[in-house]
Order: sequence, then structure tokens, then C-alpha cells
Amino acid sequence: MQLLSKKVALVTGATRGIGKGIALNFAKNGANIAFTYVSSDEKARALELELETFGVKAKGYKSDAGDFKAADELVNMVIAEFGTIDVLVNNAGITRDTLLMRMSEQQWDEVMTANLKSVFNMVKAVQRPMLKAKSGSIINMSSVVGVKGNAGQSNYAASKAGIIGFTKSIALELGSRNIRSNAIAPGFIETEMTGALDEKVVQGWRDSIPLKRGGSAEDVANLALFLASDMSAYITGQCINVCGGMLT
Repeated sequence: MQLLSKKVALVTGATRGIGKGIALNFAKNGANIAFTYVSSDEKARALELELETFGVKAKGYKSDAGDFKAADELVNMVIAEFGTIDVLVNNAGITRDTLLMRMSEQQWDEVMTANLKSVFNMVKAVQRPMLKAKSGSIINMSSVVGVKGNAGQSNYAASKAGIIGFTKSIALELGSRNIRSNAIAPGFIETEMTGALDEKVVQGWRDSIPLKRGGSAEDVANLALFLASDMSAYITGQCINVCGGMLT
């Protein structure tokens, strides 16, 4: 059974890691996929072709979700191309890690714009078609760091904690129109980025997790699939950890 048959999903930052895993999982389950990227046209085209192998429509848009006007234009283009947006996944984000004493204003502002303002921009733009349809699922990617904090990541933690508060507020605002808003807080997820780290350090992180392994993009994508589908029709305003028990 395809859980998202004929639905249209917009996923930001989808050409690698968790975003790519979500886009692929959604396509396997019948969703037509619009996605954003900011750099590689080649990777975007490759993802389009990969998604299309599942018999769905897929199109990448070079767009910066942190830019208010660009986000609004993006949603208008997706509506023109796909007709509607049933699911929004706010996945795009960056890190600029350093201790507060060394952190510049630019490092703070860049993270807040890319991680938090982007969520405001995209939800603000997508609420119009969702309100018109009287349905929709908004999924915002937070982090366990936004739940517990982390030394050297005060900017990132603040942005991800802000996403949780924003998500809950939007759930209260839009719930009466059958629009759901939930957040996902991934823990240590092994992607291309973690592959460049020292293996001993990575193994130490794995050993500290109750399930004794790092998570995969698919682990996060499976929760996103559930939240995007009608199986979670009575779930909104929640932040769900995908962390192998790290925060238990």
C-alpha cells in the first residue's frame, strides 16, 4: 500500500542526507515530489531521475528557503506545476559550530536565517494553499540539540528549539482547518557529513546510545512518512525524537 499516493510533497534541502532519504521514501509511497537545493544542479537532476523511477513526478528548484520572497515565489511555482501542496517538509539547515566566546554575529545570523527563518518563510507561504484545501501536513526538522542543548552549538540549538515552539504554535493556529504541524528531532544520524569524522569518535557516540548505533536517514524518513500520511491524522503539535534512546 502506498501511503502517499497522488499527494504532492515539498521537501527543502533534499539532495543529500536526511532530506534525500525523505524524498525517496515519499516517492516510493506514491508522492509527487518538489524539492529545493542551493548549489549543485547536477545532484538535483540526478535526484529528479532517481525519484522518477518510482513512477512519480519530480522537480527540483534552486531556491533559498531563508529568503522570504524566494520562498513565496517557490510555493507559487510548485502550485503552478503540481496543482497543490499536501505535505511540507522543512529540512534545509546549516551549522556554524563554535563556542559562544568565539562566535561572530554573522555565524549567529546565518544559522538563524537558514534554520529558523526558513521555516517561518515556508510555512507562511504554504499555508495559503493548505487553508484553501482545508488539509495539509507540515513537518519541521528540529534536533535533539534543540531539546537538550549542546556546548559549541548555541546558535544551532537556539534555532532548533525555536522550531519546536513555532511548530506547536502553528498546530494551535491551523488545527481547526485540518492542517497538522509536527516536528522531528533527530539524534546522531550517520550521513555523508558524519562519514568524514574520525571513526573512533563516531564509535564512541554509538556506544553512548542505548540502541548502540547511529541512526540512518531512513530511520528519520520513516517517521516523516508516518507524519505525512493519513495514519497520523490525529497527531499534531508534537516533537518526536528519533535518537535511539539518547535522550531517555
